[in-house]
Amino acid sequence: MPVVDLELRDAIAVITLNRPKQLNAMDAEMAVRLIDIFEQVRESSDIRVAVLTGAGSKAFCAGGDLDAVIPLMTGARAPETEWEHRWLAIRKSGGPFKTDVGKPVIAAVNGHAVAGGMELVMNTDIRVCVPHATFGIPEVKVGLFPGGGSTVRLRDQIPFAHAMHVLLTGEPFSADDALRYGFVNAVVPPEDLMGAALKIAGQIAANGPLAVQAVRDSVRATTGIPEQEALAIEAEYSARVHNTEDAVEGPKAFLEKRPPKFQGK
Repeated sequence: MPVVDLELRDAIAVITLNRPKQLNAMDAEMAVRLIDIFEQVRESSDIRVAVLTGAGSKAFCAGGDLDAVIPLMTGARAPETEWEHRWLAIRKSGGPFKTDVGKPVIAAVNGHAVAGGMELVMNTDIRVCVPHATFGIPEVKVGLFPGGGSTVRLRDQIPFAHAMHVLLTGEPFSADDALRYGFVNAVVPPEDLMGAALKIAGQIAANGPLAVQAVRDSVRATTGIPEQEALAIEAEYSARVHNTEDAVEGPKAFLEKRPPKFQGK
């Protein structure tokens, strides 16, 4: 299995970070391969939802591989491989990850999610985790800035004071705390993790794909802007969806008491 694996299950893409011996820490190859797979998922009309998880039982993703990536970021060493050259070029063009897959993403957090791993989770839409999972942004402990969206997203995803404690102390929080904060949707036994994530993915994939996409895009496009401006943006998404064939098929199927046959048109 490559360091990032993509498995297609009908309309569901299962993406697995696969460096379990390194706690799925991100080196240049993993980062670039993940970006490529995100782009593939984004561009595929057959994929309606993705599940993102990690290999092994210890970690979802331990962030950037300190030995492999941080020296490149700080300029302590020059790139040596094709992956490292590509990774640095991507960083110069706007950051290490283009983390928005453009479709609903469910995080199946199989273990620790810290630093860049936590930032991957923050950019997903729905999250389930195992009881031994921990979450954290420890960059300040080693004098680094969490530049993958932490200071923008975390304050909106958990209560402000808790977000500031996590960001400023670098201390992790538990799966139970994540559930209490509303950061995850459910905490499930390890053996039930993928089943729980895939069940949600199946529910999403069965819905009208254009409606699902528009709802997700509207939520993200209207976050943090004034209400009247947000409502105007929402109205644009609503009009687009209601002028589609799927919007005719859905209510028709409901009245005829049959499953809808959505075509994404």
